[in-house]
Amino acid sequence: MGFFAKIREGLKKTRDALFGRIDSLLKSFTKIDDELFEELEELLVMGDVGMYTAEKICDELKKRVKEQGITDPKEIRHLLEDVVTEMLKGGQELDVSTKPSVILVIGVNGVGKTTTIGKLSAKFVRDGKKVILAAADTFRAAAIDQLEIWAERSGADIIKQNEGSDPAAVVFDAISAAKARGADIIIADTAGRLHNKKNLMAELAKINRIIDRELPGSAKEVLLVLDATTGQNAVNQTKEFKNAAGITGIVLTKLDGTAKGGVVLAIKEELDVPVKFIGIGEQVDDLQPFDPEEFAKALFMDDESFEELENETEAQTDNSEEDNRPATADIWDKIDAEAEAERQAELDGKSEEEIQREKQEALEKAKIEAEKEKQEQKKRAEERKEKAKSKYNWNTSQSETNTSDNDDDDWLKQWRNGEE
Repeated sequence: MGFFAKIREGLKKTRDALFGRIDSLLKSFTKIDDELFEELEELLVMGDVGMYTAEKICDELKKRVKEQGITDPKEIRHLLEDVVTEMLKGGQELDVSTKPSVILVIGVNGVGKTTTIGKLSAKFVRDGKKVILAAADTFRAAAIDQLEIWAERSGADIIKQNEGSDPAAVVFDAISAAKARGADIIIADTAGRLHNKKNLMAELAKINRIIDRELPGSAKEVLLVLDATTGQNAVNQTKEFKNAAGITGIVLTKLDGTAKGGVVLAIKEELDVPVKFIGIGEQVDDLQPFDPEEFAKALFMDDESFEELENETEAQTDNSEEDNRPATADIWDKIDAEAEAERQAELDGKSEEEIQREKQEALEKAKIEAEKEKQEQKKRAEERKEKAKSKYNWNTSQSETNTSDNDDDDWLKQWRNGEE
């Protein structure tokens, strides 16, 4: 499944419940009038977009309909996609421009805060970054143990103290370790309690003083993790945390399990807090950077247009040159043989000679595994080509001769998720 297809599938419940109804509404009208916009606004409010945002969307749609002289109600769907995209743009990029950069993560129990930190660290490690996790949520039972598991799985280092320790002291130790080890990013699991905002503010203020003193001028993000299934309650949480903690962005989890994805619009438009990541599944790579254009397209694109896009993408993949993507062996060489063997050897305090020998052994093993996987990929590619021929009457000489051996990378996704 491609990147866009994964986002679209993750937003299926929201698309069916909200924008599917909007599409039906637009098809039921033969002209554009006030009644159409009233019903559209009502559907948006029911979809957790919020009253203020729903009114603003409809006002903008009326303006564009008039300016462009549109008379067909069906054309409003494309206008709606443009309006939503423009509303969501701005601030979604994560600032990790300094070395090290600091990311403070907060969120109430049950929203997936620790899991989000684990997935973020895995993403950065895959991108070649050295990551240190700071277990600074020291008062929640088992929080440190959970973070330690994620550190081991993702390949990040972890700095921790005993349960009940001063969170700011943990962050201080993490900063010291980052300086000593040349880390790129520090991700701190911080408090998420809202029942006593005074204590929360004091705790975060102390952590921020430590960061400003030890890492002056460093890039810093404060991310609030929210559960999308809570709908408008997520907006209320954002408002409270924004006042208490000065958050810079949102991580919205569990979007694949709810029809309330419209809350993304309410958070951005009503509170001016950008969504920086969305969770669209349980796997490690299902936490994705938020892209307003892709998000809007995933909500509004109809099934027929999506199928055409998928067919075009599949055709391009089958007809692409093999060197358009990293070869399987290269991926294993870089990620498995080099990075993992060297990291483990350094942790064990081994000599340079031992490190090189273990890297070479891992490399040889990787080559054998890569060749095996390459043959499996070739087999799957042939099976898919035959299926395409049957389904789409695909039988050109070009597709016969240029099929890549590496045009099926499901195994790599599974490997990254720890399934192989």
